[in-house]
Amino acid sequence: MTEKTYRNQPIYECGDPLVAIPRHSFAFFDPPPYRAMGADYGSASPWMLRQGVVNALVKAQNSLQNLRDGWKILLFDAYRPNSVQTYMVEREFRIKAKAARLDPDHLTPSQREQLAPLVFKYWAIPSDNPATPPPHSTGAAMDITLADEQGREVSMGSPIDEGAPPAAPDYFTHATEATGRAAHANRRLLRHIMNESGFHQHPGEWWHFSLGDQLWAEAEQRHNPDAAAVYGRADLVG
Repeated sequence: MTEKTYRNQPIYECGDPLVAIPRHSFAFFDPPPYRAMGADYGSASPWMLRQGVVNALVKAQNSLQNLRDGWKILLFDAYRPNSVQTYMVEREFRIKAKAARLDPDHLTPSQREQLAPLVFKYWAIPSDNPATPPPHSTGAAMDITLADEQGREVSMGSPIDEGAPPAAPDYFTHATEATGRAAHANRRLLRHIMNESGFHQHPGEWWHFSLGDQLWAEAEQRHNPDAAAVYGRADLVG
């Protein structure tokens, strides 16, 4: 299984509430992609984040507005209960099983072990352990892209959730063709406004950003050794 070293980070929960993302400030995929795929959020909504994270996201949107008038951060996914994480991971196991010509309804433990590195290369591990929550289950992580002044999704060179090499944030750094250069410029813009507002980008996914969770803490400690995760499982708060 792909090692997720950030899961070793201790969590010092700050108790920040999970709140709705302001609909007027951002653009949203409609319907929510994972709900459209059959994931059951129950009474929860994917369009929620911790209050401090929402505040930082608003700051990032303001920075974007100053650089690209009329553009908006476009949300693909944000809060994800562990049950939804489990559903999406099991869905990915089925996809990988079919690709490997295995029976997805009757995978043996050894077959699941064989497929696990492929599944968990891009997907976080579901966990009911409060010490190892999937990033999206903390309410501190989101999958985002950009929309232009006409509400159109801008080109990033690869779609969100594509489990392939172009998912890497800097994949188009040395692109020579116009489409690749444009994708690289848009990715740089997205990373700039998010970094400027305190977020860190997932090292393998251009679309994933977080603030205050374990993955963020691991990245933040590279230049701030005292940084710590302050967001654990959101459903345990309150």
